[in-house]
Amino acid sequence: MPTLDADTWQAVRLTAALATLTTTVLLVLATPLAWWLAHTPSRWRTVIGALVALPLVLPPTVLGFYLLVALGPHGPLGQLTQALGLGTLSFSFTGLVIGSVVYSLPFAVQPLRHAFEAMGRRPMEVAATLRVRPLAAFFRVALPLARPGFFTAAVLSFAHTVGEFGVVLMIGGNIPGQTRVISTQIYGHVEAMEYAQAHTLAAGMLVFAFVVLLALNLADRRQRRSAP
Repeated sequence: MPTLDADTWQAVRLTAALATLTTTVLLVLATPLAWWLAHTPSRWRTVIGALVALPLVLPPTVLGFYLLVALGPHGPLGQLTQALGLGTLSFSFTGLVIGSVVYSLPFAVQPLRHAFEAMGRRPMEVAATLRVRPLAAFFRVALPLARPGFFTAAVLSFAHTVGEFGVVLMIGGNIPGQTRVISTQIYGHVEAMEYAQAHTLAAGMLVFAFVVLLALNLADRRQRRSAP
């Protein structure tokens, strides 16, 4: 089996950086959104929930196409970034982060929403009777109780970002050192009929996916055993 060359290691490092940054941004954005979806009585809850889950059923190339249009020179976001002197974000690492956040959003929101729903309203009501401010109660009561949801959300968001292909290819292309990640590196090897190199990376991705699922199953099993 061939060893990984410098370009491949560069793609691995870029993929890790993309997945880490995307997961961090997603946890920040998904936490208040999941809390709102879990507890709001608003009639917009169903609509917003459907929009958040849309990437689960929408083909990645479709989502990537519309993001490319939005981030391009004639799109609304592209015109805004150009007006701010930032240029366009398509075919850039920043564009990959934006696309990855949108594409992986349901993988962060749904585990957190389920965790917040499972804890119910009782813990926050008890905190209120003790005159704990809502924001303080959220950080001191709700977040610790939802810890398993955060673990699942982080792992799924990271793994899903690592495995992205359609969205990153549409938004970022396959630029070495800038937007070439593991999935597009595999695609490039296959195009060049370098099947041995493609097999090395693909096998690594397969092992990674198995380890992620195994870790989630073990964590879920441990949680069930420790539940009263």
